[in-house]
Amino acid sequence: MNTHVPLSVSVIITAHDAAATIADAVRTALAEPETAEVIVVDDASHDQTAAVATMAGQGDSRLIVIRCDINGGPAAARNRALQVAKGDFVAVLDADDFLLPGRFARLLKVHDADMVADNILFVAEDASPDDLPQMPQVNPTVIDIGLAAFVQANHSVRGSNRQEWGFLKPIMRRAFLQTHGLRYDETLRLGEDYDLYVRMLQKQACFRVSTQVGYAARWRASSLSSRHSTADLQALHLAARSHLAIEGLKSAERKALSVHAKELRQRFLLRDFLDRRAELGRAGALLSASRRPGTLLPIARGVLSDKLGARRQVPVSRIGRLLIEHP
Repeated sequence: MNTHVPLSVSVIITAHDAAATIADAVRTALAEPETAEVIVVDDASHDQTAAVATMAGQGDSRLIVIRCDINGGPAAARNRALQVAKGDFVAVLDADDFLLPGRFARLLKVHDADMVADNILFVAEDASPDDLPQMPQVNPTVIDIGLAAFVQANHSVRGSNRQEWGFLKPIMRRAFLQTHGLRYDETLRLGEDYDLYVRMLQKQACFRVSTQVGYAARWRASSLSSRHSTADLQALHLAARSHLAIEGLKSAERKALSVHAKELRQRFLLRDFLDRRAELGRAGALLSASRRPGTLLPIARGVLSDKLGARRQVPVSRIGRLLIEHP
């Protein structure tokens, strides 16, 4: 007689100074019957993140709390959780987000996939699982995502909207990660999810996305004006270049990866120029850039793009909106 063994999910929550929000993340993850364990990695917080997470677990033996003495960033913290994960799938949950009921049951019904993601609902910063905005209507469907399509959805193309599918939070088959020796790139503190998804797709992972909603992401207005550090952008650009070094890429894949790498290079060079201008003044920054003629055009394009964008930019809240709005 064949007996069906239910699939399980290890939930990974990495956190730094997240005492104000982590309780909802822990509680909603433990509420899912398919959750084998919730692994919280406190990345050297200065607040009571670990204590709040422990209290939210209410003695549930599935909760594991790991405390780091040194802040290594989200990639390093997630790798530490992966070392102890035991579930068939692993799912990353940000410490300021939470799950909607039945999420894992829905995702695990999507067969023959190494990565399965679902739609994200953006909620207010002070929202709770019991206080959600009205859910927009969506046509339930499953979309198969290849490497070229995924990369294209993460860079800005003139005349189209950036979909930012790097924000997706798929459950990932743990055996696939182990077989291919895949882990998060610990040099990255920006775009570490996108980088891992690209490398999984380059290893022929099957990535399927459901338009149904199962993940709630808190939206902060301050994120509209946040700026990434020069070092973060440089590391992400280097990762994008490494994606192009993989042999056997199809022409559409190479084109998409190349466009994305060029966009990241422009962002890095502009950020580096602005740093030099702050340190050396406009004339000093221009003199420094002139010693590297190949950087002048990308910097000029970046400055122009920033100025045009600032004129056109109208702050738009994502609260109540979905990441995948038009399936």
